Amino acid sequence: MVQTAKARDLSSRTDDFVSTALGTRAGTFLRRFWNPVYHATDLKVGRPVPLRIMSENYTLYRGEGGDVFLVQARCPHRGAQLSAGSVEGNALRCFYHGWKFDGDGRCLEQPADESRFCERVSIATWPTREYLGLIFAYLGEDNLSELPLYPEFERFVGLLEIDSYLRRCNYFQNIDNALDMSHVAFAHGNNRVSYDKIGLGRSLQAEESDWGVTYTFTRDDGQKRVNQFGMPNILHIAALPNDPEIGWQESLFWWVPIDVTSHIQFSIHRIPASGETAGRVHARRQTRRSQIDIAHQDACTMILNGQARIDDFDVNRVDLVRLQDDVAQLGQGVIADRSQENLGRADVGITAIRRLWRRELTNLASGLPLKSWKKTAAIKVRAWQIAGNLAWVAGEETVDASEARPEIVDVRPFVEIEQQMRALHSSPRD
Repeated sequence: MVQTAKARDLSSRTDDFVSTALGTRAGTFLRRFWNPVYHATDLKVGRPVPLRIMSENYTLYRGEGGDVFLVQARCPHRGAQLSAGSVEGNALRCFYHGWKFDGDGRCLEQPADESRFCERVSIATWPTREYLGLIFAYLGEDNLSELPLYPEFERFVGLLEIDSYLRRCNYFQNIDNALDMSHVAFAHGNNRVSYDKIGLGRSLQAEESDWGVTYTFTRDDGQKRVNQFGMPNILHIAALPNDPEIGWQESLFWWVPIDVTSHIQFSIHRIPASGETAGRVHARRQTRRSQIDIAHQDACTMILNGQARIDDFDVNRVDLVRLQDDVAQLGQGVIADRSQENLGRADVGITAIRRLWRRELTNLASGLPLKSWKKTAAIKVRAWQIAGNLAWVAGEETVDASEARPEIVDVRPFVEIEQQMRALHSSPRD
């Protein structure tokens, strides 16, 4: 009863983490970290795109040499949309009057004015890095940190699957869900990894780590599953993929706000398959992504509107797990009202992550030091009796780790890509 009362008190506080717009506490905090913002394969050379992240508008483009640049959304001359312009080398030329800006923001040309005051004009830019098939951006104004690296995902024998999906609710509902193991047996009850007692409150622990939260479930036989949450919006887990030739895989997830009512989950998956096995797995995954032609977002809308039930949809044509999570999370409202919650012992992970976020936001607002979060070697995931490198591949020990590189493959259903592009490219026409 003490745990429930404590959790309820946490839930009733103002949710400063909901909005990540520029100038908000959560927005300032989240911008202090590198976040994935786009798939590398989607950004073509010489084809700028508008990008909306954390309720702000940007222009993202790849220069002719392959480098990636993130600059402000509009031209400082007359406010035209820069993504409609053209790429010249690493520079971007505005469609409206031809003003040209280098990738570092400097104005290079003003054709109609014969470049008379170029030195007095520039555009804002933000650092980017292309890593593990994703484009990461640092959107903060100062205190630039190094891009965190994940060697276990970049050096191994196998497949590195790159995935993502759009969810039309506030990003923090997905962060809550990441530390809510008890929902698995219900929302995903038909899943083969849905152990019938998983998430039993008395068997859950959530402890602060150097990276965020170590979240542990202990079975009756003493075996443990350990997930690692990294502040502010990352999850490292071990899970069973839906393929008969693969055992446990390791995954990293990021939840990145588009605006206050939508977000994208970016993910990478370390798949232990090589040789002919990798070829068969890859072929099946590509077939699967082509079969899915019902957007789980649209199916969720029908379900929550009372027009359909989950069982009405063909599991071969929709991503069932994402649909189940859509229904659960959007069923809370597009922005959850946490003041109405009644949390219990099974919600220990949720209360733990909210406590860390609220502590950091309070310190940020008060000008107090923030914790320097770091994923140390001691922070590992565990899947029952298997600990450490869960995606180890037979024969991998014979390969020089410095030379082992996975094949990066895109597994997003094509209908999912369409949903994402519409959401990410929805501005800057406001």
